[in-house]
Formats: sequence, structure tokens, C-alpha cells
Amino acid sequence: MAILDRFKRQPREGQDPSTTASGEDRVGVAGEDTIVSDEEKIQALTETKSIEYDSHDHPEVAALPLQVRQLINLTDDPTLPTITFRYFILSIIFVIPGAFLSQMSYFRTTKAPYSVFFVQIACHYAGHFLAKSLPDWVIGIPGTRWSFSLNPGPWSIKEHVLVTITAASGATYNLGYAPIVLAELWYGTRVNPAVAIFFMLSIVWVGYSFAALARNMLVPDPEYLWPKALMQTTLFETFRKTDNSSALARRQMNVFFFALLGMTLWQFFPEYVFPFTSSLAFLCWVAPRNPVANFIGSGLGGMGFLNLSLDWSNINWNESSIMLTPFWTQVILFLAFAFNCWVLLPAAKWGNLGSYKHGLMSNSLMMKNGTSYPVLEVLTPDYHLNQTVFEHYGPMYMGLQNVWATFFDYAKLPAAVTWIATFGYVQVRSNLLKVWKARKDPKAAKGQGIHHQYNDRLNVIQRSYKDIPMWWYIALFFAAFIILIVSVACGYLFIPIWTIFVGLASAAVFVIPFAWLYAISNYQLMTGSFNELMYGYMVHTKAGSSHQHPCGPSVYGAIAGDAWYRAQYMLQDQKIGHYMHIPPREVFFSQIFGTIMGVPINYAVIRWIMDTKGEYLTGAKTDPLNQWTGQALRTANTMGVQYAILGPKRLFEQSEMQILPWSFLIGAVIPPILFVFHWFLPKLRIDLWNVSIFFGGLAMFYGNVSTGYTSAIIGGYVVMYWAYRRHFEVWKRYNYLVAAAFDAGFNLNMLLIFFFFGAGKEVKMPSWWGNNPDSVERCFAPSS
Repeated sequence: MAILDRFKRQPREGQDPSTTASGEDRVGVAGEDTIVSDEEKIQALTETKSIEYDSHDHPEVAALPLQVRQLINLTDDPTLPTITFRYFILSIIFVIPGAFLSQMSYFRTTKAPYSVFFVQIACHYAGHFLAKSLPDWVIGIPGTRWSFSLNPGPWSIKEHVLVTITAASGATYNLGYAPIVLAELWYGTRVNPAVAIFFMLSIVWVGYSFAALARNMLVPDPEYLWPKALMQTTLFETFRKTDNSSALARRQMNVFFFALLGMTLWQFFPEYVFPFTSSLAFLCWVAPRNPVANFIGSGLGGMGFLNLSLDWSNINWNESSIMLTPFWTQVILFLAFAFNCWVLLPAAKWGNLGSYKHGLMSNSLMMKNGTSYPVLEVLTPDYHLNQTVFEHYGPMYMGLQNVWATFFDYAKLPAAVTWIATFGYVQVRSNLLKVWKARKDPKAAKGQGIHHQYNDRLNVIQRSYKDIPMWWYIALFFAAFIILIVSVACGYLFIPIWTIFVGLASAAVFVIPFAWLYAISNYQLMTGSFNELMYGYMVHTKAGSSHQHPCGPSVYGAIAGDAWYRAQYMLQDQKIGHYMHIPPREVFFSQIFGTIMGVPINYAVIRWIMDTKGEYLTGAKTDPLNQWTGQALRTANTMGVQYAILGPKRLFEQSEMQILPWSFLIGAVIPPILFVFHWFLPKLRIDLWNVSIFFGGLAMFYGNVSTGYTSAIIGGYVVMYWAYRRHFEVWKRYNYLVAAAFDAGFNLNMLLIFFFFGAGKEVKMPSWWGNNPDSVERCFAPSS
């Protein structure tokens, strides 16, 4: 009777008590009609540890946010296998091709991304296949008393989670590739292969070790949802329920696979067959040869006003953001886009915003007449500025959109710090006090201290597992630190040794505010060119510095940048482990194991590309497919010349760029000013006007692509505002699943297009009305 009592439906937050889900039965309990869903009946029979209380009233569950208590299983079976022989087999199978494809993509014009959702889906079926196929032999390790089973029983959801986390860590590209490639292809210096591999490993490990700075504050606290982690967890939960033959889960999986198939097939239209659908420029249809109407309405080279897109890659500008990112964050980003493209762009083109009118939306360095700047010609043989040649060509100019993007790129970093110091102070202080108390808790000696500071159901479950000891993070940091120090001291990496300390110290400052912002908003604040700028200032403070090599900014940027990028990714995956009741130490192991497998594959790809495609990347030969162009590398090389050779001082002396240094002051003071207004006018909810996100949106360089943002805010309103508030039951069951399906379908489509139409001989779509060779938008006015 106790179990059935938990089925008595109470009015729930976000749910109309008069409504019921489909597929539910009515049973009589104590003279009452009680609604019991198929899923709940099966769960009541199969869960290993029944919760004999109404989950919404019990304090442990009531302490969880609504989405979490509705979407996540709040029971655990600690006997399920985790790190097994099957785990190692599947990790190798999924990490190696992922690391290869991801790294290769960064040399091409178009990318074929390797989606973690593909791993999450394929791993489920591959794991069940191995569980049915492998013999249940127990293998002893010679010379030891250790042994392991080839097949320890049914495929475990915990194995599934750990394989996916391993792939998320290893099946990706490495930020350290840029200086390695630039040094060899542009400047004739080959970095020793061992140095290159260990350098790439070290920048990842620094980031993973820095995760310890924010982990105790952001992972166990139930108020920090980490939206993408919650989305992946929802898909894991659906697979788990499917294994238990839940009728609801089967319906969810049907929806998932229909959405996956639909997105895979649909993306052939905007990406290949019918590009017209990628940017619906209504003003161009009204006046196809009017230059003003074309610039205002075009999403490919114009303002994108009244422009819609049916291309998921344009709509979904941040990995399922419209179905994942809180609506308030989406509103801020849309307002940033509107101000950028609908206010600043016309002011620059037709008004008095800046005097340099060439290459308005270009990201290249230009001369005064608007032609491309010959950056390599201003270098001396020892990689310093050739003053005579520089005076001949004149100053380096940037397009105005790139100038203000750089301004807000700088401003967003101090804004993030002062925002958390004002609006986030109370919450962060509370969390830090809990972390401090956890250190003094006698239970912390057993590795369980942080979970005893929170009394929600998830932390109660995690108390049965030993936590990650701090010395693991410290050991990982020193391993990476020693690699970097030795490599730089021996002269392999183009930067002075003291800049490593500055880079790591500055990165440590940003880990908590950036991870905090990501945890609450699903918005990852990118560093942009900030690190390269800092390096430029440092090497130009010393007269006659010998470390002005153009690869120096890329090395410094890789070290300082990955220190917070990888920290956020590690924390996000650890939150998945927290949601799915995975032992924290095994999550940590899976993350490190993934990097050890993935980085050597990254370097092997770099070596293959340089040996076979190097002449295309440098421009010595023209690639007939127009794919092996290395655009990201060219940008890195331009920044290297801009900051290391020219130097920030010369750069900011130009009239158009004199305002850039003021960005740091503006970014730092605006959040405190807004905080004062919020203090006196709390009803205005100024606490939602996050200027670091707004500046981040303004810093997005649109690069002639301004379509998709209107479609995104419309879709975001429908999904994250209207459906979430009005149809929460449907939203909670299908939103994250459909989001994951759309992401996986898009990535699968990109892989199919890459393999069938671009990997070998390029197969172009014949020109037709929906694929006009002059303008797929049908904006035919000549550019002006």
C-alpha cells in the first residue's frame, strides 16, 4: 500500500491538476481514483530501493529543481558494473574516429562535426550487442592476483554513461594544433613530435585540473542545472527506461528516432539540394535588384532584417540552444544580435560610425584602400617588424564590425567577473562557505565531504561513493605544468617562460565566473582574442624582446584558453555523472583516459594533413575542392602578426581602434551600476539583464552571416517559454529528447554530405531556381 500511496496525484508545480498524461490507468486505493502511469507502475516494481513517500513532499526531493525531480531517476543500484572490458572496447571504438574527424575538420572550409549524441545513441546498441555476444570468461592477469570478466552481465547504464563521457573528453579537436601547424608550414620550424603530443596533452590536463577550483561549488549544488548535462541525462534516462520495457519510454524513443530521421533528411535541403531555404530574405523578393533593400534584408552579407532561416545550423547557433538555453538568455542574445546588425551595421554603412568604410563585415586585415594586407612581407628573418616595409604599406585596418566585435570581446571578460561579484555574490559566497565547511567535516576524510553539505536526494545517493581526492587534481596539474615548463625552457614553444605563470594565473581567475555563467545559462563565454592581446602586451613591454614570433600568441592562447574551456567541459560531464549516480572517481578516470587516447590521434591527423595538404593550406597550390583552405589557421596567423609583431600599442594608435582599450573599464563598471539600480528597483528584474552575455552576443563576429537569429528567438519562445509554462508535462517528456535528436540528425547529415559529396571527388548540386549560382537568397543587386 505504501508504494501505491506514492501514486496519489497532487497538484504539481507547472502542471494543471485536472490534466493527465496519455497511457495512464485508474486504480482504486482506499476508495479513491488514483491515476497510475505505465512508467510509474513498472518503476515501482523494478526499482532497487523504493522511496516510501510522495517524492514531491519529501525534503530530499523537494530540494531539487522541478526539471530535475521530474526528469531524473532518484534511485540507484550501486552494484551495476562501470569500468569493464566492454567499456574499454567501446571507448576505443568511439574515441579514435571521433578524434580523427574532429581534428581534421579544423583544416577544412566546411566541417563534419563528430557529435557526442551519436556516441550516446550508438553506444546503447553496441553495448547490448557486446553483452549478448561476448563469452563470460574470467581472464586472469599474469603475475598478479587480478582478473576481469569479458562479459559481467547485462549492459549497464553506468557503462553507457562512462563511454559517452570518455568520448566527450577524447573524441574532439585540440586547441594546440594551431601553433604546431603554423610553425612548420608558414615559418619552417618543425616542432618535435613528442613535444607536440605532450604539449597538447598538457593544455587539456591544465584545464581538467582547474576544474577543481569550481567543482565543489557548481557540481553538487542542485540549483546549478547545467542545461546540456540535463539534456544528455534525459536521453540516458530514456534508454534506461526502454531497457525496463516502459511503454512511455518506448513512445519517447519512437519520437526520438522520428525526429532524428526527419532532421537528417531535412538538412539535405538547406545544406545541399535547396540552399534557398537557409536564408529567406523577404525584402530581396520584393526588390531583388535594389541595393539598399538587399543589404537590409540579406542574411548572407547584410543586416538580416525580417530574415528567416530553415537551416538548423543557422537557427541552432549554440548546440540545441533554442531547446536548451533558458529563454531569458536567448532574449539577451537576440537583443545583442539586433543591436549589432540592425543598429550598428547601418550606422557604419550609411552613418558616421567610423571613417573606414572598406570590408565592413570582413575579418581580414586590410590596407587603407581596402585590399588584403600582405602580413608576411612586414616580417624580418628573425620575426620582428620590418619598419621600412610597414611604413611603405601603412597601418593595418579591420572592418568596422570586427572592430566593435573586438571591443565587446574585451569588455565581456571583466563584465563576467564584476557581474558575479555583484549579482552572484550571495549565492557564490554561500557555496564557498559550504565548501569551506566540507574541508573541516570529519566525513571529508573519507572523501565524502562535499555531498554532506547538501541534503537533496542526488547528493544523498552520491554519499555512498568516495569522492575525488584533491591530490588527484594537484598531481594532474603538476604533470601538465612540468611538461609546459620544460618544453618552453628548452625553446620549443616560442614564448618566454614567465608568460606561462601569467597565463595560468589569469585563467584561474576566470574559471569560476565563466563556469558559473555556463552552469546557469548554457552560455559559454568565449575568450576570443583576449589571450593573444595579453601576450602582445607582455612581449612588447620589454625592449628588443626575442619572443615576438608569430606563433607565440597561439601557444599562449592555447595554454590560457584551454585552462577554462576544458574546466567547463569537465564540470559539465561530472554533472552528468552526478545526475546518473556514477562514482566520481570513475568519472574522473574516464575523462583522463579519453584524453590519453584522443590526443595522439589528433597529432597523427595534423601530421597527415601537413604531409598531404600542406601546400593547399599555405596557398602554394589551389585546392580544386576549395576545402583545404585552413581558414582558422590563417586567422591565427593574422593575430600572431597583429599582436606579436605589430604590437597592441601600434595597433591602438589608429583612429578607428583607439577606443578598444576603454572596453575593459566599461565592462568592469556596468555590472556594479546595474546592481545599484536593481537594489532600488527589484521589480524590473535587472538581475536577468546579464551584460556579460549581452557583450558576448555583440562580440559574435557575424562574418557576412546574419540569418537564423529571428527564427531562433521565435523557436525559443515556443519551446522554452510557451510550451514550458503551458504544457510542462509534454515539454519535460520530449523537449530534451527532440533537442538531442535534432543535434544528432544534423551532425549525421553533415557526415553523409561530407562522405558522399566532398570526401573524394566533389559533387556539386546543379544550379536551379533554389540554388542560384549568383545568390541562393535571390538578392541580385550589385554590392555597394
